[in-house]
This record gives sequence, C-alpha cells and structure tokens, in this order.
Amino acid sequence: MCCLFLCPLKKLAMQIKLKKYFLLSLLSTVISADTAYSQNAEDSIKAVINKMFTGMKNGDTVLVKSCFTETAVLQTFGKDKEGKINITTDTPSDFAKIIATIPAGAADEQIVFKDMKIDGPMAAVWTPFKLYFNGKFYSCGVNSFQLVRLNNEWKIQYILDTRRKNNCE
Repeated sequence: MCCLFLCPLKKLAMQIKLKKYFLLSLLSTVISADTAYSQNAEDSIKAVINKMFTGMKNGDTVLVKSCFTETAVLQTFGKDKEGKINITTDTPSDFAKIIATIPAGAADEQIVFKDMKIDGPMAAVWTPFKLYFNGKFYSCGVNSFQLVRLNNEWKIQYILDTRRKNNCE
C-alpha cells in the first residue's frame, strides 16, 4: 500500500531511471554509428587511394583520372640540377599522360597508410611510399593527400609528395 507522498515519488524515480537508461542507450547507439561511419569512411578513402595506385601500376589512365576531382592539383617537391628545391605542379590529365607512357606493371608505388584525419566531407591522409620501376627501387618519400566527399564519393583533391633516393626507412 502506498502513502499519499510515497507512490508519486516511486513513480517519479522509476521515470528518471527509464530516462537515464534511454539516454545511455541512445548515446551508445550514436557512438556506435559514429565509429561505424568513421571505419566505413576510412575504408572508402583507402580504396580510392589504392585504386589510383592500381591504375598507375596497370597503366589504366581512365581508372587513375576517375580518382580525382575535376579541379585536383598534384604537386611534387624536387631538386633541380643545382640542388635547389622546387615544386612542380600537374593536373590529373598531366599525370594520366605520364602514366600512359609507362608500360603496364613497370611502376609500382608501395604505400603505407600512416595517418588519416577525417572531418565530415574532408580527409587528410599521410602515406610514406617506396616506388619501384621494373622491379628495381627508384625512390621513396611521402604522399600527402587531401580528399573530399562529393556526391557520396571520396575523390582526391590534392596531392603533395616528396621524393628522394635515400633515407627511406
């Protein structure tokens, strides 16, 4: 039997407990969904980068160009004949033209996904690499990718890379 004051308090306590469990359950679902999106986004980002390198290795210029936005920029740090550092800039079409001149299977850039940051429709990816040409070591360095998610698809917007022949470990 409930007294006049005790029954409403028990009822209120039960409602508070239910609200607490509901909020905890909701929070858990949101965290799980965010983690799943993050893993799915990471996988999708890695897939487009890997697709570009597969296209490069196979000499498939259509596949290579499909990985980029229409306004993408590719830049490389390099040294001129005097040893002065400079930056060269290309478009995906320029890159595809270079790929078209290389026999299929000759260029094999092996990357490691070192670091990835994602904020909504933007991602930054850091990938150290070793490039082999006709099975022989050619160069190493780091690719810095900037990707964007447009029309539910990740595309490369920007690549900046370094290249060198030593200190590759």
